[in-house]
Amino acid sequence: MLHDIGYSGAEDCRGPQFDRISGLVPAFDEASNRLAALCDVAVDGLARMHRGGGDFPQTMRGSGPGNGAGTRSEGDNLRYAIIVAQGLAWMPEAVQRTVLDGGSAIDLVLTCVDSAARSTDAGAIALAAWAAAEIAGEFAAELFDRLENILAPGAVVQTVPCAWALTAAVAARHLGSTAHVQQLSADRLLDAQTKSGLFPHVTPPDAAKWARGHLGCFADQVYPIQALARLSSATNDAEALAAAQACAARIVDLQGPAGQWWWHYDVRDGSVVEGYPVYSVHQHAMAPMALLDLHDAGGADYSAAIVLGLDWIYSRPETSEPMISAEDGMIWRKVGRNEPPKLVRLAAALSTSLKAGWHLPALDHAFPPGKIDRECRPYELGWMLYAWRSRGVVQRLGQRGLLGQVIKAPSDSHQVRGSTDRGNTR
Repeated sequence: MLHDIGYSGAEDCRGPQFDRISGLVPAFDEASNRLAALCDVAVDGLARMHRGGGDFPQTMRGSGPGNGAGTRSEGDNLRYAIIVAQGLAWMPEAVQRTVLDGGSAIDLVLTCVDSAARSTDAGAIALAAWAAAEIAGEFAAELFDRLENILAPGAVVQTVPCAWALTAAVAARHLGSTAHVQQLSADRLLDAQTKSGLFPHVTPPDAAKWARGHLGCFADQVYPIQALARLSSATNDAEALAAAQACAARIVDLQGPAGQWWWHYDVRDGSVVEGYPVYSVHQHAMAPMALLDLHDAGGADYSAAIVLGLDWIYSRPETSEPMISAEDGMIWRKVGRNEPPKLVRLAAALSTSLKAGWHLPALDHAFPPGKIDRECRPYELGWMLYAWRSRGVVQRLGQRGLLGQVIKAPSDSHQVRGSTDRGNTR
């Protein structure tokens, strides 16, 4: 039975008490307590990151070698601001307005939609279309028009934006015509999936350079799992669910003994090409988000693997230094190797491109893992709130007004941004 060992499902979705943390069965009480504390760190961290007007940086970098030394903001990133809005939307409105200096998550979403309309970043366009539908109850017609062009046959599209486009199409299908984007993105993902169950970095796969054509990173797996699981839930698509399940089963099978979600895979044989860095966001947010969505859609229960991954945040073989800095409101980004930038990844990509499974063992000894990267990016905290504070989205896809009940978004006055003649596809 699906609920015997882990996540117990969603009985209701009408308030913040019915989130995914409370959905963990009693066997995972320690994880539940840790997750509640992590979400508090995330809220604190996002409040520190916010620079006013819905502006969030690319990263917050630690100012010193230890916790409590302070941080400094660098750059800006539209994708990250959208993901922050998606996470904050599941928090009480008072929390949203404290973090956003009086604004709400919906305000931030709508600001980001306007910015995405001027952006050339396919990922930001897809994320904004998704958030507009799911959080603000608005159909971003202009963004979906652009996604149709981005996904047109013959175009080269990275797997992650393609998956986000599918998730956006599913989220907005009750608000306007998303059938074409849904079909284009789903076909790309299903055509790109390999016999190992894994997804490559770009679609179509043969568009990648020869030394990287066999590679898929962790993000290239989790976002298709999420998108295809949601498509299955919304349309009863058995092929989509089977594809999501196959990918999930493979990454869970490859999970490290201390719960590590590894970084790069060989999509041909489903093996690990290079495990490091191990990213904290994979452990506390991205793997849980995708695997819980899969379970909600009728797939397997991987709660034990999710909790094992979370445990890595607190105790890991690579280093005894803490990953969490409550003093700074940060969860440090990753644990990597002591190496010149990306050296081992490059060597592993080249060696495995010549022969699957061929690694240079001396590299592991020469460049052992253990170095903490003392930076934290806003999307990492946004996805954690979304992964654990949301509940019931997958089960209720296509039900008009659902998200309005959860986050106080308008439920009966959906608007179409950029068009007035989009039809309902249902």
